[in-house]
Amino acid sequence: MKTYLIAGNWKMNTTIASAQALASSVVESAHDLPQNVHLVLCPPSLYARTVVETIATNNAGSRVRVGLQNCHHEEKGAYTGDVSASMAKDIGCSYVITGHSERRQFSGETDGLINKKNHAVLAQGLTAIYCVGETLQERQAEETFTVIKKQMLGGLDGITVEQVENVVIAYEPVWAIGTGLAATAEQAQEVHEFIRAELSLLYGDKAKSIRILYGGSMNAENAQTLLAQPDIDGGLIGGASLKADSFLTIARSVVS
Repeated sequence: MKTYLIAGNWKMNTTIASAQALASSVVESAHDLPQNVHLVLCPPSLYARTVVETIATNNAGSRVRVGLQNCHHEEKGAYTGDVSASMAKDIGCSYVITGHSERRQFSGETDGLINKKNHAVLAQGLTAIYCVGETLQERQAEETFTVIKKQMLGGLDGITVEQVENVVIAYEPVWAIGTGLAATAEQAQEVHEFIRAELSLLYGDKAKSIRILYGGSMNAENAQTLLAQPDIDGGLIGGASLKADSFLTIARSVVS
């Protein structure tokens, strides 16, 4: 049976109280989800430990995990304001988002830097949710596949067949993040199929088991259609993950 992953990227939102309340609301209903649906909550790093503890209190650890939204590529050192993958592991996180378009856009992160982060995450035994995707200008110029292939080759450079078991790819068309726009199911499937084919070139049969999430304005209304596509294995959810009801509706949209 196919296993789906629904990850919530809370971005720079919530307070410690609202983070705890949101996590509680999610985990209280997680027990009722289909067995092949797993959840990841990615709060601001300051609140990650609180969310880890909330999940533990509700005995939902096997169904709900916690991830950081970013990490530094070094394990420790004089990097003011940064957190490392080893710190994420130390407080109980299981995932780290890497390569998000907002990090690329606002922090100037390159494929080379993100590749170092992917290696840092994997070295700690954590799972990297590695984001790839094109801008509106790149899509209009018919450069979608070229851009994504470059990002994949750069971000996955040096990652072995054994290591890639702990990599999740998230396709996030940049033009659909936070805009209310979303790729049609056909557009999303086309890119996911391309990503799967590229993974096959890199990792052979292992590509069949690598989960590929859709990360462009998935919501309660379009989730079922998107998740029904053969190469879409879940979602990286932004705004809709800030309300437990909408996030859980997306999770329940999986058709087994």
